Amino acid sequence: MTQRDIETGGPSGTAEPDRPRPARMHDVAGKVALITGGDSGIGLGISHAMLRTGMRVIMTYRTDRHLEEARRSLEGYDDRLRTVRLDVTDRATVMSLSGEIAQLFGKLHVLVCNAGVASMLPLSNASFDDWDWCMSVNVGGVFNCIRAFLPHIRAHGEGGHIVATSSMLGGLIAGPYWGVYSASKFAVVGMMEALRSELAATNVGVSVFCPAGVRSNLGSSDRNRPPSLREAGALDDTTLALTERFHTGMRTVLENSAGTPPLMDPFEAGERVLQGIRNDDLYILSHAEYEQALRDRSEALLASLPRGEPPVSPGRIALAQLARNPIYAEAAERRRRLSTSNS
Repeated sequence: MTQRDIETGGPSGTAEPDRPRPARMHDVAGKVALITGGDSGIGLGISHAMLRTGMRVIMTYRTDRHLEEARRSLEGYDDRLRTVRLDVTDRATVMSLSGEIAQLFGKLHVLVCNAGVASMLPLSNASFDDWDWCMSVNVGGVFNCIRAFLPHIRAHGEGGHIVATSSMLGGLIAGPYWGVYSASKFAVVGMMEALRSELAATNVGVSVFCPAGVRSNLGSSDRNRPPSLREAGALDDTTLALTERFHTGMRTVLENSAGTPPLMDPFEAGERVLQGIRNDDLYILSHAEYEQALRDRSEALLASLPRGEPPVSPGRIALAQLARNPIYAEAAERRRRLSTSNS
């Protein structure tokens, strides 16, 4: 570690905040993408956005009905679309698909780890099965796909991009009464930040997509819960009253939306993901109206730092500088430059 490393917060080979690296996948036409859970909701929106721009897409699915509906909405793209049934928790099957990539489209440029489930239970009421099911899909499934498909992206040398779907109200802000889901989605954010750091000096970009309210089938994900993990936790009277109050508030908002859909169209969400890939954004956020909620959490963190303590040693200051990961400053500078160029 050099003095320059200490001053800049990272190894000298990483991107400097004042010199954002060029986007890896700005030109996506003809490139190949694998989208897990691509047959409905946000995944279908991403599939549509990528096919519309001339990309070739391998779309994975679990539910036949959703696949049929997806095929109807993607009519006309058959020459650039392949569909594969995939359970992202099944490592053998994931690795088997990895071996079939060459037969499907020859190369892989973009991986979108979108498959996910919603175990909408408070952490204090969850069972071991609730925890294991949610973590195996939302966290383990992301890792399984990265482990299987990242080597394909790096092998051809043409550059690429990896995106994982987390959540805004769950992955950046703790969901008030769905702690298991929040824990899994916070983990996805950390995984993508770590991977972005690890691949900073390569031609593979990394993003985490954190949507808020988007129309999807996430609420019915129990249909794919394995029989071996069926034992679900039960709400106690106190937690039941709290969750009912929250859900009543949500229903009231939905009913009083005055004809304006309160949930984002998944095709719009898909376009935002595509744009985030083109921009090489670290964070792809969907809903500007959640700014204050994000500020609340950030301000709580900063307000909790100890203040007014005696000066610390130079060694402690130097050690703290090592925690300054340059991906954060670089991501902020990239967004500032994009905002300036678009104004």
